[in-house]
Amino acid sequence: MSTTLLPPHRLSRRGFIKGSAALGIGTAALGLAPAWANPWGQTSSYPKGVESGPDISLAIRRQSVPIAGQSARPITLNGTSPGPLIRLKEGQDVTLRVTNLLDEPTSIHWHGILLPPEMDGVPGVSFAGIMPGETFNYRFPLRQSGTYWYHSHSGLQEQIGHVGPLVIDAEQREPFRYDREHVLLLTDWSFEDPSTIFHNLKTGEGYYNFQERTLGDFIADVDRQGLASTWEARAMWGRMRMSSRDIADVTGATYTYLLNGHSPNDNWTALFRPGETQRLRVINGSAMSYFDVRIPGLEMTVVAADGQPVRPVPVEEFRIGVAETYDVLVTPKDDVAYTIFAESMDRSGFARGTLAPRMGMVAPLPERRRIADRGMEAMGAHEGMDHGSMAGMDHGSMAGMDHGSMAGMDHSNMGGMDHGSMTGMDHSNMAGMDHAQMDSTESATGTAMLPVGVAQPGSRLDQPGIGLDARERRVLVYQDLKAIAPWPDRRPPGRELELHLTGNMERYMWSFDGKKFSEVSGPIHFDKGERLRLILVNRTMMEHPIHLHGMWMELENGAGELIPRKHTLNVKPGERLSALITADAEGSWAFHCHLLYHMDAGMFRVVKVA
Repeated sequence: MSTTLLPPHRLSRRGFIKGSAALGIGTAALGLAPAWANPWGQTSSYPKGVESGPDISLAIRRQSVPIAGQSARPITLNGTSPGPLIRLKEGQDVTLRVTNLLDEPTSIHWHGILLPPEMDGVPGVSFAGIMPGETFNYRFPLRQSGTYWYHSHSGLQEQIGHVGPLVIDAEQREPFRYDREHVLLLTDWSFEDPSTIFHNLKTGEGYYNFQERTLGDFIADVDRQGLASTWEARAMWGRMRMSSRDIADVTGATYTYLLNGHSPNDNWTALFRPGETQRLRVINGSAMSYFDVRIPGLEMTVVAADGQPVRPVPVEEFRIGVAETYDVLVTPKDDVAYTIFAESMDRSGFARGTLAPRMGMVAPLPERRRIADRGMEAMGAHEGMDHGSMAGMDHGSMAGMDHGSMAGMDHSNMGGMDHGSMTGMDHSNMAGMDHAQMDSTESATGTAMLPVGVAQPGSRLDQPGIGLDARERRVLVYQDLKAIAPWPDRRPPGRELELHLTGNMERYMWSFDGKKFSEVSGPIHFDKGERLRLILVNRTMMEHPIHLHGMWMELENGAGELIPRKHTLNVKPGERLSALITADAEGSWAFHCHLLYHMDAGMFRVVKVA
């Protein structure tokens, strides 16, 4: 089925439909075609409206809007929260006029879009922000297609509704076919002010975690693995002053998880005709929440990751990190309803919708799963992994990498880290590497760091992550992702840059290489046009979705020339992964963890391409 853009809306018809919706009159009552009858295979059921390019105006304000049956005052974009679907087309030169009607500065970052740095929308990097009462014109050419999103990069505004979906239709036919599509935007909403949430995280480790272990859990562990092993594991967590159930910093204790702005009780519904293939564009636009997405009774085929087409991967479930997007195809054959189920990684709640042939239909909810415990895999050790050889990591694809001398590695921006002691370090066997000596910031990195004596970080690209069992159902892993074709730049990297993800849960401080953004002396430097390898080593007990603005990261996952391009990489606890980067975007760019409060607590850097 072609993915040609819909003809431009006529304002009179569009205004008529919007006015009717405000009066509570549905499209069926007006004699208009329902969403599934759209012959172009594009969504008309996204509940927050659609703004089509190439010339769009957006107004940002605070408004009273009901959320989950309660009165709320989120940030809205053109009157809705989350914002409208922005629909553009590859090859267009677009203009997006953004007017700030708030009483504070704001911004919009077009997440994953390649554009000039001054259009990227990060205040203080290459853009001043949009002051109250001002209008800023974003203008840039579109050189890509796919599923993306947009959000504020000002303060904590992203937490209070300043997000929305962005779809760029391909100029050429895509490598897969479908009949209908729906956008599924996942967000987390709290009726607490985000500054209050941040204060609570700073003052009380585990403040929102009410799923701590009980005596019954201890007895069950003893039955399963013996008293000695259980006692040793509990003692280890005690020494680190951490809980094995520190899965998410902010949980369902304060969050309501939303699908397209709707709570689970709203039963938001996407329509289909039996036998037709549906394209679901899934976007994690939340501030802090990972989701595990499944549709019980339907197989999903992953066809795109972070907007870029990949070779089809049939799965029954996938984990989507904060800021990631996945496109999946499903073909429901029966005249029944299916539950779209997005369970939070810590199992404290879920977002939910329905895929159905008719409005009003409901499918049962799947059985809820219990929270999992972090084990040795959170410290880089897991059953069957050879930490001496780092089995599973494709070093064969790391052409030009000299692990003995690490020649060409840029240590200049890794402040405080004693790289002189790393001379001659053999990456093929990391057992002797003492990360306690990584820098002099023990007080800054402390309890969230991997303790000395455990196995060092290694590749975990073949693992779905905590709480997911590949033996129960087919779960997507990063190792599954393969590009449709090789990317144009196939040069080997000329140098390497290694960054450690560090933090302290008790003091809620997050950083790169033990230094918060406020403590670094300057940007990370990329040379214009160079090809480099970025190595990320997660020295913490938490997942981190790492996002690079302005450039793609090509994940080295063992796919050879077909390694996938991503704008956001989920780095698991105790994981070491690498990505190739072509530094083709001159200017200054943000580089950060996309967990909102981690970024605000210091896990942020600037990359300068000069």
